[in-house]
Amino acid sequence: MFHDRTLATRATAPARPASAVGAATGWVGLAGLAGWIAVACRLGLDGPYAALIGVAACAVPMVGWAVLVDKVHRRASTGLDWDVARPWREVLPTAAVKLVGLWATWAAIAAVYATERFYWDWSVGGYPFAMWCLGWALPVLVVASVPYTLWLDRHLLVPRDGAYAFGAWLLSLGEPIDRAAMHNHWRSWAVKGFFLAFMLAVVPPGFGATVREHGQLLAGDPVAVALWLIGLLFAVDCLFATAGYILTLRPLDSHIRSANPFAAAWTAALICYPPSVLMDRGGPLDYSIATRGSDGWTIWLGGHPLVLALWAAMLVGLTAIYASATVAFGFRFSNLTHRGILTHGPYRLSRHPAYLAKNLYWWLATLPMLSVGGWGDAARAMVLMAAVSGIYYWRARTEERHLGEDPAYRAYSEWASANAPVPRLFGWMLGRAG
Repeated sequence: MFHDRTLATRATAPARPASAVGAATGWVGLAGLAGWIAVACRLGLDGPYAALIGVAACAVPMVGWAVLVDKVHRRASTGLDWDVARPWREVLPTAAVKLVGLWATWAAIAAVYATERFYWDWSVGGYPFAMWCLGWALPVLVVASVPYTLWLDRHLLVPRDGAYAFGAWLLSLGEPIDRAAMHNHWRSWAVKGFFLAFMLAVVPPGFGATVREHGQLLAGDPVAVALWLIGLLFAVDCLFATAGYILTLRPLDSHIRSANPFAAAWTAALICYPPSVLMDRGGPLDYSIATRGSDGWTIWLGGHPLVLALWAAMLVGLTAIYASATVAFGFRFSNLTHRGILTHGPYRLSRHPAYLAKNLYWWLATLPMLSVGGWGDAARAMVLMAAVSGIYYWRARTEERHLGEDPAYRAYSEWASANAPVPRLFGWMLGRAG
């Protein structure tokens, strides 16, 4: 009887909505990256240029797979029709206005970079290296944007986009301005300008540490092995994310459909990143002051080898879930944007697997309930950690509010609420299970 009911339930369960990213895309990129990391470890290539090659090592295979196998350039969501080519006399005026808007946007971002001392201070991280990369890239992008825009506009179904609206506004052409498209253009480039600089700053240190410390795999110490694997997985996350911020290209169907328009979403996201990060060392939400930091578990559990090994395995597993959530995006990862709805990989289990895994990792890694300063400091650390988790819950809700404007996300969210294990578990815990 039970078996019959189970089969009936499976037969009537709704199908999981299709994912905007092919399930194999991330795995192909991961294979390419793994090959490069193996070469880098073998040859001791731990410098920043090797890290940039790591970005290409995961990006190039993914792009090749997406175009040759998944045929992403043929999707209707690209807004392109390759069977139609507008005559040049129609393309040139629109493209010229669009280039004005695009170059003015880049000039504004460059002005922010040049003005803010934060981006040129080595003491706050690798931002000067990011500025070096972007400085070299800018003239190449300016030159390449001309043929790229002309080529794309011949096939775009709606060529007058946000960049065109901004250009028309700057040139005072006397035509109605699509302000919604222009504002979305500004938000999209603000996201890319802010987060791409951050990713280029953090990728080299993480990649370099992975290469330099790979000998820990042979140490036989489960803690050393776990710490190296955790560092490797965080490096993988950063490398894939960097590729995602770079490859916002319409022919790859990885363009930004919309950037989050809600101030609450921007506030919740930006307080998690420098220079406004609140949970950094010495910040108002620094939960690690009274604990031993992110490696506190290695100290508190140091006298219990079996527990230490099990704890290490849990932390590696959580980090793997976190990294796999980024890998699942392929080359579409980006904060505060909608670039297609994911339903595969860890997103079959939860709508927010990365946030859930990251926060569980922090709780288990820092053990805020244990403190060198007594119960008072332990209580403070737990309150602060709870506040950090609350911020990520806030981020999740603001992202859902934005993505919920798309019927595809609403369909996925409804499916996940009824079928994904994590939402069903929370529903059961809260007494909402059917």
